[in-house]
Amino acid sequence: LRTAASRGMIRKLGNAATICQTRVPIVATCARSNSGGSSSAPPPPPPPSNAGAAASSVKYAKTTAGTGDPEGSGSTGFSTRGPVTWPALGLVAIAAASAVSYYKIERERRLENAMGKIVSTGKPAIGGPWSLVDLDGNLVTNESFKGKWTLLYFGFARCPDICPSEMVKIGKVMDTLEKEHPKLRGQIQPIFVSIDPARDSLKALRDYAKDFHPSYVFLTGAPQQVQAMAKKYRVYMSKADETEDGDYLVDHSIVVYFHDETGDIADCFTQSMRPSDIVEKVVERMTFVPSY
Repeated sequence: LRTAASRGMIRKLGNAATICQTRVPIVATCARSNSGGSSSAPPPPPPPSNAGAAASSVKYAKTTAGTGDPEGSGSTGFSTRGPVTWPALGLVAIAAASAVSYYKIERERRLENAMGKIVSTGKPAIGGPWSLVDLDGNLVTNESFKGKWTLLYFGFARCPDICPSEMVKIGKVMDTLEKEHPKLRGQIQPIFVSIDPARDSLKALRDYAKDFHPSYVFLTGAPQQVQAMAKKYRVYMSKADETEDGDYLVDHSIVVYFHDETGDIADCFTQSMRPSDIVEKVVERMTFVPSY
C-alpha cells in the first residue's frame, strides 16, 4: 500500500510540475508585455500587399501633384500640350483679318449708297469775272469764251514736270475727242493761265506754247489780275525753293476746270485722272439731257 501510495503521489507531483512548466512562460510573457522594460518587443508582421500599394499611391500623389497622374504611371490620358497652339493662333488671325476686311468693304458700300442718295442743288462758288491778255497783247475776259466749253489750267512756264505733264494730257484729250467726237471737240477750248507773270512774259509764253497742243490759248496779265483770278478759282500758289540768284519754283493747285458754254463750272479734273477718264467725263457732261 505504501508503495502504491508513493507511486500515486509521485504521479501527482509530476503532473503538477508539468503544469507549472507550461504556465510559467505565459506568465513571463505577460509580465514582459506589461512591464515596458528594456527588452524589445518582437517586430510587427509585414503589412499586407494592399497596404503597400496604398502607401505607394500616396507617395506618388504627393510627388506628381499637378501632372494629372496621381498613380505615377507616366500616362495621364491627356495631351501634354497647352490649350493654345500655333495653328489655333493662325486661324484666329485669319478670322480677325477677314472680319476687318468685311467691315471696311461694308463701310465703303454703305458710304457709296449714302452718297448716291445725296441731291446737290445750286452751283459751286468757283470762278467769276476776270480779264487778262493773250499772246498778241489783246484783252481777253471770261465773256470772250461764251458759247464754248473750256478746259482751264493754271501753271507757269518754268515748271519742270507737273505742268508739262498736265498740258500734254489735255492735248491727248483733244486728239481723242477729235477722232471719236469731232462735233464735241469743236465746242471745246483749252486755256492756260500763267501764275508767274513776273517771269512769264509774252515772249516766254510764245516759246513755251510751241511744245504743246496748237488749240491752247495762253493768257497772262499783271500780278494783281492773276492773283484776283486765282483767288476766284481757289487756286493755291506760293514761291518755293528760291535761290540766291532769284530763281524759284511755284507750288500750286493741280486742277483742270471744265466750264460749260455759259461759263459755269461743269466738272473738275485732278492730276490722278487719265486722259480716257477725262474724255469720258467731258462727253458725259456735254451730252447730258436733264429729265425736267
